[in-house]
Amino acid sequence: MSTLRVTAEALTVHEHPGADALELAQVGLYRAVVAKGAYRTGDVAVYIPEQAVLPAALIEELGLTGRLAGGSGDRVKAVRLRGELSQGIVCRPAALAGVDLARAAAEGTDFAERLGITKWAPPIPPTMSGDTEAAPGLLPWVDIENIQRHPDVFAPGEPVVVTEKLHGSACLLTYVAADGRVHVSSKGFGAKSLALREDPRNLYWRAVRGHGVADAAARLAERLGASRVGVFGEVYGDGVQDLSYGADGRRDTLGYAVFDVSAEIDGQVRWLDAAALLDGQLPLVPRLYEGPYDAGRVLELASGRETVSGRGLHLREGVVIRPAVERYSPVTGGRAIAKAVSAAYLTRKGGTEYE
Repeated sequence: MSTLRVTAEALTVHEHPGADALELAQVGLYRAVVAKGAYRTGDVAVYIPEQAVLPAALIEELGLTGRLAGGSGDRVKAVRLRGELSQGIVCRPAALAGVDLARAAAEGTDFAERLGITKWAPPIPPTMSGDTEAAPGLLPWVDIENIQRHPDVFAPGEPVVVTEKLHGSACLLTYVAADGRVHVSSKGFGAKSLALREDPRNLYWRAVRGHGVADAAARLAERLGASRVGVFGEVYGDGVQDLSYGADGRRDTLGYAVFDVSAEIDGQVRWLDAAALLDGQLPLVPRLYEGPYDAGRVLELASGRETVSGRGLHLREGVVIRPAVERYSPVTGGRAIAKAVSAAYLTRKGGTEYE
């Protein structure tokens, strides 16, 4: 899930092809439906992204009572309005009256706390939870920003690798070479440096044991001379999320696919090519494209049918983009990595978002 930031942004306003009284305000590569005439290209307004949870007073002020997602009707979610995808909310809240929004945009000011906006936390089913323990040695995963919000992460023509993004639950495993200890966690618990104690009923431990992930991590640590190895994979199947890829998560046929690897070598944590290191040892997420970066091409790849099952059983969630050679990004303030999510996935009915 992306980092939640509520910022002021310069807008580009487009005509809405299906409604005379509406327009499309563009932020990055996102577009949000707005009332016609509310903004002009070059205006600055506040952008509230998807997965934001709004306080009741702000919902009422924006005229969105009963129109947002979630059981409490307070969560921002992508929707189609008169045939056009609307992602996020563009507004000028009364609480920011008198604020120089142009200056705030230039400085990257985050208004989330001031507006009482928080990030939505998905529910945790019992099979994805369990007893936890402190795990300061756990190698962490990172939030991946959306390329539509941050289109400058990659330069046009830069060599990149695009892999399919799977709709499951992220499983974090760290192998500690010194004592052979294995830490297993979810993305949510891992962000708090907590590991799940081993339990045969737990989704992540079932996947780790069923696919021999810990053994593969141990072999990799020896091969690399690493003190710690992190293997990051997606657990999927029926009973995990609403997209199953033909695997049955309620039995022992849990799907699992590695999407990233990190290793601590000589005291430095490095991100490595999972396919180059683990191909033939562990299942990998499908690699869809290798070549020069083109935003249009990437957005095309984000849509369509999934390739994991080999049968195109349902829609594709999206893609993850990485440089061919791992590097730092001043745009993200960390790894140069981003995702693109399909519109069909965002607007599907009955979707689950467990974490």
